[in-house]
Amino acid sequence: MSTVLYIKANPKSNEDSFTFKMSEAFIKTYQEKNPGDQIVTLDLYKEGIKFLDAEMLGQMYSGQETVMKKYAQQFAAADKYVIAAPMWNLGSPAILKAYFDYVVLAGVTFKYTEQGPVGLLAPGKKAVHIVARGGKYSEGPAAQFEMGDRYVKTILGFMGVENISTISTELTGVLQGEVLEQSVNASIAAAKEKAKEF
Repeated sequence: MSTVLYIKANPKSNEDSFTFKMSEAFIKTYQEKNPGDQIVTLDLYKEGIKFLDAEMLGQMYSGQETVMKKYAQQFAAADKYVIAAPMWNLGSPAILKAYFDYVVLAGVTFKYTEQGPVGLLAPGKKAVHIVARGGKYSEGPAAQFEMGDRYVKTILGFMGVENISTISTELTGVLQGEVLEQSVNASIAAAKEKAKEF
């Protein structure tokens, strides 16, 4: 049995978020294919994730049982990760970065060595980043400005996750009406297919 950590980083509802329309379809299909697996949903806004402050930084390497260590251990224990985070202002919602500031914890998800930092997450873990973007950033001239998916893949790789894929829907701020609906539906279908092999 695998544990899937479903990380949601958007204050919108499932119905109002293009990202969540894809991720919810992904999770539903995954559950149907893998009924014995455990899905742990972590809605970062409902969790009340906040930016690290001076007190939290002081506790980080104190050996205490802190909120950062709790989230880091939960992250390390999961086998698979579904990260649902839209593109905001070329990156991801700030709350996702704040969450990673909790879980990227020395001694839990990575360690320092003389050769540099090394990820501590066990081999074989996999992740998918599900993202809606208002424009076209997967290719073409604007691709150089895309920082959200790039960051998610980089920080996961830093902790040792190497099998990372992306499911996106784009032009949600440009397309309208039936054309937008068709585009989003195609991305939802792609998410369902990806879930079958995740």
